[in-house]
Amino acid sequence: MEKLNLDCFVIIFNELRDKKSLHSCLLVNKEWCHLIVPILWKNFFYYEEIEEDKTIFYNTILSLLSSSTKQILNDNDIKLPLTKFLKPPLFNYISFCKFPKYDIVNGIISMILKNNNNHDKRYLLEQEIYKSFIIQCKNIKELYWKTSQPLPLFPGASTCFSQLHKLNINLDYVNSNSLQEMAKYCKSLNELSVRNPKDSTGLISLIDAQKNLKEIFLYSIKFRERTYEKLSNTLSRKVNLLKLELSNIIIIPPSFLKSLINLTTIYIFFNEVDEQDDDIKKIKEFQRCLAISEFPNLQFLSIYWLLSFKELAKLIEKTNENLLHLDIYNTHRNVKNTGMLIISIANNCPKIKTLRTYIEPKDFIYVKSLLLNCKYLEVVKFDSLYAFINLNDNILGDELLNILAEFSPKFLTNITISAIWKYSIDGFIRLFESYKERNLRHFNLCKNYDYDITEDHKVIIKKYIDEGIIRNSTCTFY
Repeated sequence: MEKLNLDCFVIIFNELRDKKSLHSCLLVNKEWCHLIVPILWKNFFYYEEIEEDKTIFYNTILSLLSSSTKQILNDNDIKLPLTKFLKPPLFNYISFCKFPKYDIVNGIISMILKNNNNHDKRYLLEQEIYKSFIIQCKNIKELYWKTSQPLPLFPGASTCFSQLHKLNINLDYVNSNSLQEMAKYCKSLNELSVRNPKDSTGLISLIDAQKNLKEIFLYSIKFRERTYEKLSNTLSRKVNLLKLELSNIIIIPPSFLKSLINLTTIYIFFNEVDEQDDDIKKIKEFQRCLAISEFPNLQFLSIYWLLSFKELAKLIEKTNENLLHLDIYNTHRNVKNTGMLIISIANNCPKIKTLRTYIEPKDFIYVKSLLLNCKYLEVVKFDSLYAFINLNDNILGDELLNILAEFSPKFLTNITISAIWKYSIDGFIRLFESYKERNLRHFNLCKNYDYDITEDHKVIIKKYIDEGIIRNSTCTFY
């Protein structure tokens, strides 16, 4: 029973994120102290509120460096703070910590060396800090790797990194040889994130070594002129991947997508595209591969920047009615087949809950079947692709408002529509009156340059907010 009680306390203490409450519990008795100290140190990074806390933390870490490490630093004229303890520390605090991110190590270095930019001293101090963590931290689960230090070569690396589940690498710092070394004993990753990837032997070896990789994220700061043929071939072998995210990465050849039939989540972002022939050609090839790929288990799909919705519509036809969330952002202004996408969703996504896409007035006719067939919709956002439309003072948006008022499913309580189409006061009233029995959690308009709603529109929205029919809207703040 005593053991059970302690286990219960551990669960409770792990749920507490309030440092003051944990500190109070720390003083109850010795047993509680031994339970709480590891939790406080493991979660220290959640509590970095004031500089004094950081300084105490940094000094404690430095005080726990080995005598040999302190001697190496002293021999190289690196003076550590004169931290004195009346008694030896009760715990090996470093062993409780999560493996430190780059900014923590850099903070310790800056505290000691201040404005001294001597590269050799900074490198040596960084090396000794990482060595101390690697020796004393056992079986860490997460590593954010943003240093040129060869972490897998340090003593204790095989024990420290063998149980890694989540690895985030910045290849502007980490070289191929270090990745190859890491691949020797890091084989249990569930999640791998790579910033600024390269078609390197080390990265390929690391990915190939993984037995249970479920999620992979590849990010580039800008759209880079690189090919990733080896990386593409390697990913095609990871048929059990569930989640794929590509940001400013065009994998060549993109046909690797056809192999990843078990994906449940796809995020693709091309937010640094120059509208030049070469970039456009690559994105067209990528879209063609989307059209011929099949993801029968796909539930979440987000895409940023497309030239056409035709290929996307074909992809959705093969999702086996499992798609729950579809987000499309900042699409190319001359994108085609917006209506085809709405039809495909209406016919193939009966379980969908969230839809954010672009349509034009000619597509309003398809929204009715979308709302009738997709009865679990909770969130819709219909934006316009164009910054300016010659409306000739016509009110185009009322057709959309009327469809929403008459056919919205009962779960649809979050609506955002483009301000560019213009709406009558009566159109607003009809929509809001249709929600009297269930209420709108959110009602918003996408602002498009000079197009805006009138003060009369704001008054109507405010009226329905005051009546509790609309809970939240940013429209009244425009």
